[in-house]
Amino acid sequence: MENYSNLEKLSNDLKNLFQNQNQNEKDEESYFDFEIICEQNKTSFKTHKSILSSRSEYFKSLFKSKTKELQEDKLILKDVSSSILSSILNYLYSGKIEFNSENAVQILIFSTKYLIDELIETSSDFIKNNLKFETVVDVLKLSESMDLNLLVHYCYQFILDHFKEFSKTSFFLELEENQLIPFLASNCFLGNEVELFQSIIKWGRHKSNINQKKANSKLNKKEKEKLQDQISNVIQKIRFIDFPKKELQKTLKEDLIPNQISRKKSKSKRKKEEEEKAKKEKDENENEDEDEDEDEDEEKENFLIFNPRLNFKSRIIKKKRYIQKLRKWINDDKIFYNVQLGFSTHYIGFSTRKWHELCDDCENTLVIIKTKDNFIFGGFTKVGFITDKSKWNEDQVFESRRICDPDAFLFSLRNDKNNRKPEKFPIKKGEEKRAIIYNEKSGPIFGRGDISFPFSLGIGRSNFGETYNLPKGIKLKKAEALSYLSGSIVWEIDEVETFYF
Repeated sequence: MENYSNLEKLSNDLKNLFQNQNQNEKDEESYFDFEIICEQNKTSFKTHKSILSSRSEYFKSLFKSKTKELQEDKLILKDVSSSILSSILNYLYSGKIEFNSENAVQILIFSTKYLIDELIETSSDFIKNNLKFETVVDVLKLSESMDLNLLVHYCYQFILDHFKEFSKTSFFLELEENQLIPFLASNCFLGNEVELFQSIIKWGRHKSNINQKKANSKLNKKEKEKLQDQISNVIQKIRFIDFPKKELQKTLKEDLIPNQISRKKSKSKRKKEEEEKAKKEKDENENEDEDEDEDEDEEKENFLIFNPRLNFKSRIIKKKRYIQKLRKWINDDKIFYNVQLGFSTHYIGFSTRKWHELCDDCENTLVIIKTKDNFIFGGFTKVGFITDKSKWNEDQVFESRRICDPDAFLFSLRNDKNNRKPEKFPIKKGEEKRAIIYNEKSGPIFGRGDISFPFSLGIGRSNFGETYNLPKGIKLKKAEALSYLSGSIVWEIDEVETFYF
């Protein structure tokens, strides 16, 4: 039996049914049974209850009720233009609609009010993909007022991704305090913390009607108090810990930080000094032979609990554009900004046994590698290096256990030899069951040796292309492929970090 469908013709026929009956009022064979009137210009649209109820939960409920509209088979709408209403009714009949910068927001408002779910999604997507500096604040306010949480997220993400440019526009100054606070509290902000602070001062001046050209040091007492009061809530979200020392001293001298924050800072500083003094006294009583090990443990602990704006603090990845790439590739902000450092050769050494102790059974594992030749690359696995035998695919030859992970990928961030930009290498189709390999005698293994550490985390080996996709133009098993990630087939490690989310 062969199935046949012609959805395009069905769509056009239903569209013609709607359009013809509204263009020819004398047509008595259209069988319409419900009329929608646009109050703005008294335009009337003839429709069918069966079509409306099948396409909108609002109309479905309306036709089940005993309202005045149902009794008269007529509905008068006051909050929509005839052109928008015509486009939406056309969509309900045909499934087709044309969005533009003029109608998308109005279509979203209507479809939200009248419960046309698929149109809410498609109009939101259009708005998201066409956000601009001059529209994002208005869209944000609208989406918040209508509880469109996904669109709210899109707006905040747009601002985060373009903050440096956006903060220089007048549109940034139109943000309300309740919109700024969640933005400032976000760990997703990847800009310069000092620039963020300066933008908040600029925003506070605007809201307080203080001359923007007047230097901070020239503000009189009344203006300074007015500004402090305006920014008192939002300024608490600034991570002063990320300020360079000179900038922090300069900021404190300008006396723009509200008093309650300054007091908090002083308390924190005193507490830290007391803790350091107590620790110093304790250390003096310890055996001198243990001092070096304890200092390394202390340094590791401080590194792990240090919590500036970005939880993702890597010694290898210092460029924020690399972090942005990883965030995009992992494609899950909820996990990416809940980062923990599981292992670092800088703090723990190159022991594979130690790596397994700290990193086994951790989902969303990110391995970052830096070679002595300054290549930076690595791999990500959503499943992680699990020790549950029921999830292994045994490989007796290599005494290893293959683990399936269709979301695993390799990446290259710095590749000066090949003059390449950051790249992501997804797993090959059909190779998902070999995404990663668990071998307690070696370090992390991606694919069939695409990235591996045969003996310790000090030496790595590449068989790139066996399990993960090669870049275009690079042939499998050729020297160019095997050395693509690291510059050579066998490479000496400068540092390895493993994060989990």
